[in-house]
Amino acid sequence: MVEINRLIFKITMKGLHMVTFTLLVIGGLNWGLSALGWNVVEMLLGNWPAVVSIVYILVGLSAIYEVVTHKSNCRMCGSSAASTM
Repeated sequence: MVEINRLIFKITMKGLHMVTFTLLVIGGLNWGLSALGWNVVEMLLGNWPAVVSIVYILVGLSAIYEVVTHKSNCRMCGSSAASTM
């Protein structure tokens, strides 16, 4: 039973990491394109300002999540990587 709970937790955390990473990529690309005069999020969702705000909030929350959990999730930053360098 404990192994099943660990597996479910691991799958859930992997899924959360993939969602937050994807949102960070979308946010980063949108920032880069905004500098060139194209705000893709507003182009796609401009008719729904509340949804645009929700997207920006989710991108911001994703950044906070990744900053807080990055060291434990990253193979290059984890404690095992530091001992092999």
